[in-house]
Amino acid sequence: MTEKVSSSLRDSSVARWTALSIVSFTMFCGYFIADAMSPLKPMLESQLKWDNMDYGIFTSAYGWFNVFLLMLILGGILLDKTGVRFTGMLSTVVMIIGASMKFFAISHFFPEGMAPIFGIKAQVMFAALGYAIFAVGVETAGITVSRITVKWFKGKEMALAMGMQVSFARLGTLLAIAIPLPIANYFGDVSIPILFGVLLLCIGLIAYMVYVRMDIKLEASEAQNVKEEEEPFKMADVLTIITNKGFWLIALLCVLFYSAVFPWIKFATDLVINKYQVNPDLAGLIPSVLPLGTLFLTPFFGNLYDKKGKGATIMIVGAVLLIFVHGIFSIPFLNNWILAMAVTVVLGIALSLVPSAMWPSVPKIIPEKQLGTAYALIFWIQNWGLMGVPLLIGIVLSASNPTVSHAKVVVKDAITETYTQMQPQLHLNKIDFDIAVDKTTTRLINQVLVNTEYEGIQDTTGFAGFKNKLIAVNLQSVKNIQPLQQKNKLKQQVEDACVKASYNVIDKQKIALRYDYTKANLIFMIFGVLAFIVAFMLKAEDKKKGYGLELPNKIE
Repeated sequence: MTEKVSSSLRDSSVARWTALSIVSFTMFCGYFIADAMSPLKPMLESQLKWDNMDYGIFTSAYGWFNVFLLMLILGGILLDKTGVRFTGMLSTVVMIIGASMKFFAISHFFPEGMAPIFGIKAQVMFAALGYAIFAVGVETAGITVSRITVKWFKGKEMALAMGMQVSFARLGTLLAIAIPLPIANYFGDVSIPILFGVLLLCIGLIAYMVYVRMDIKLEASEAQNVKEEEEPFKMADVLTIITNKGFWLIALLCVLFYSAVFPWIKFATDLVINKYQVNPDLAGLIPSVLPLGTLFLTPFFGNLYDKKGKGATIMIVGAVLLIFVHGIFSIPFLNNWILAMAVTVVLGIALSLVPSAMWPSVPKIIPEKQLGTAYALIFWIQNWGLMGVPLLIGIVLSASNPTVSHAKVVVKDAITETYTQMQPQLHLNKIDFDIAVDKTTTRLINQVLVNTEYEGIQDTTGFAGFKNKLIAVNLQSVKNIQPLQQKNKLKQQVEDACVKASYNVIDKQKIALRYDYTKANLIFMIFGVLAFIVAFMLKAEDKKKGYGLELPNKIE
């Protein structure tokens, strides 16, 4: 028990909510970088010649170090040993290092012609390593911010504070889904949104420095408080946790549920463009309604669980919504963008329902002294799904659309050859040349995806002839363009001519540039079915063991 002999800074509502706002902003910056590459998948293909396997490998890198090197668990131990100030600063710096590596990898500064690393394109491997390093930082920062919330709000509005912190941080996810593609299209460079995210993280680091000053003042204000010694961590606690069936049911529900949501976000913008033929500059707005809904619904459902209970039932309902949503996405002929928007809203409701009941249920299953270890283990198990599922989806997309990535490479090669032969008139430096090729290729492929209706021919036969045909019609289309004094006007005329001529050839030959996401969405639906089964098992275990998951958290 703590005997209060002096006033604590956290007794000031202004101080504690200010502290929460500052660290939530740092997490907001981290969440932006975590998902900023998701809407850029089409441009990674058109500009950098990535395919689904490349993107799947990159996205799966999020869990490499956290899972195989146990960095997530080590981060929790570091937090226990050194406190929130050092761990928070270190994790934010690690995020900046990882994000900077990711930016460098996909920018024009990355050297061309590097040999593959372990059979993976050098550019993809370098970007993946950056993402893996970033993931260590952002996951450790997440644990640290949770500890900070407890530190400032214990005995006060802790449940509300946790809900508000998560909601504010998910604004970063919303921003990451909505704005990177328009920014990249505007600048004609896929790396610019990542550079924006790196700068945002630097501001987040400065914000955390401000919090460190507040934390020092908080401890100074409580310097005279006598605190009860906490029981030290013992390895026996881990054994106790992992032999608890309720723990495994919660952990399995967590990994299954999040595997059906967050990896889907990584592919959502590309899905919207390919299936619903939405303009790429607007495509991110549809999946962005998912985190937008959670901003308001997560605190609402958490408060509902506090007062009314029914935690296990809430998790079952959330799993049912997952099955419904991914089932709708899997039906090929349901391709109206308004329906996609409505179904995404339902997915947002599911994302609000399950976490609002799942995380507060853990303390009912695990004793309080073991909660830190239990949460770290659950996050570690969750990272297996965040690592493996994107790679699985990339493999499935490649297998079910065997020639789409290759066709996009052929299109870019034809555009590159056209600009190479026009270089004597254009006089572009290397960076401007690359940007012009990337912009033209992206605009052309986007126009095909949005405006054509054919399913496409999945056949590599004739691709060599197709490439030569594109080059020929492009050169013919630019032959009569008169050299102008202004290089930018000439470059724009070349771009317009190439897009128009190439589009006609692609449309006439029905070259497949569109991905069919049916099988991928069926996999997400299967995760929903499994989550539903586990949620039912958890409810049965609750009835058997009397955890109280169906009881209110607050007794009035």
